[in-house]
Amino acid sequence: MSTPFYVSPQQAMADRAEYARKGIARGRSLVVLQYADGIVFVGENPSRALHKFSEIYDRIGFAAAGKYNEYENLRIGGVRYADLRGYTYDRGDVTARGLANVYAQTLGTIFSSAAEKPYEVELVVAEVGETPEGDQIYRLPHDGSIVDEHGSVAVGGNAEQISSYLDQRHQDGMTLAEALRLAVQALSRDTNGSEREIPAERLEVAVLDRTRPQKRKFKRISGRQLGRLLEADGATTASEAEADDEAEASDDE
Repeated sequence: MSTPFYVSPQQAMADRAEYARKGIARGRSLVVLQYADGIVFVGENPSRALHKFSEIYDRIGFAAAGKYNEYENLRIGGVRYADLRGYTYDRGDVTARGLANVYAQTLGTIFSSAAEKPYEVELVVAEVGETPEGDQIYRLPHDGSIVDEHGSVAVGGNAEQISSYLDQRHQDGMTLAEALRLAVQALSRDTNGSEREIPAERLEVAVLDRTRPQKRKFKRISGRQLGRLLEADGATTASEAEADDEAEASDDE
């Protein structure tokens, strides 16, 4: 009878972490930035159907990098948790912090289990507050730890290089157009330091806009509105761009 091959717990955890990190790094990067009126999500995504960013609840958004089927399961679970908690208690009891704790427990349990492979995903859960000081951004790596981020965060791909670029250039009080252009510049930088052009058609952009009168603050930005923001002089807001598009739609009718 052969002797079972022994692997120390430390080595087993290190191997699982390396496996998950390599899987996440194969995906395209995305960034989440605070700006004056809320939080913007920006990522390179050629697909119009498989979204990296989604609404979880009234003021909460979700972003993910890695394997789509795995983070889609987590997104659906988060929506169910938020709906049930809001219905059972109060809508104000649904918070990004509570949702991040649920995701952390799920990811941590999967990562520690020897019966299944770790999830190859990295999540960002963000909540827009009444003021910029009330904004919350949480990053959740593959092992279920929670990192409280401020200002900007990048996940997936060459996230470390992009985060360094954003840390040097991101400022409080930026307009949406300024934050969007900074995000695109960061995503355009390759690992060798060169830059490439990312057309607007390959960008997925969404915002949590605290100035929206609706309870639901999440909104996707695409088409002419996205092009106008990328070309703006820095003074254009999400609400103004949305109003321009509605006016153009009325004229076409």
